[in-house]
Amino acid sequence: QVQLVDSGGGLVQAGGSLRLSCAASGRAFSGYTMAWFRQPPGKEPQFVSGISGSGAGIFYADSVKGRFAVSRDNAKNTLYLQMNSLKPEDTAVYYCAASTTTVVLRTTQSYDYWGQGTQVTVSS
Repeated sequence: QVQLVDSGGGLVQAGGSLRLSCAASGRAFSGYTMAWFRQPPGKEPQFVSGISGSGAGIFYADSVKGRFAVSRDNAKNTLYLQMNSLKPEDTAVYYCAASTTTVVLRTTQSYDYWGQGTQVTVSS
């Protein structure tokens, strides 16, 4: 099992930046495919980005491509999401998630472990 703790959210103006972190503890972090999801108010969770265990495979939702960058430091057991050029529509609770699959999948059902979420609010 792995335990995940999200952090780094906050209130930022449109055009600003935030960096989210997800600290993992438990079983070997590099063995997990990791992802970021977000849930805007009143909406279903959305896939944002995913990264394979080695970091070689990286995927983004079209809505964040070119603005967000996912990375991981397996030595520090930490996942990151650098968010630049933030827009009001990026406002959501952001969750990190871990999966034992070897490929990056985009559905919530594919992930076994979840962080508690961190709120990101972008003002216009």
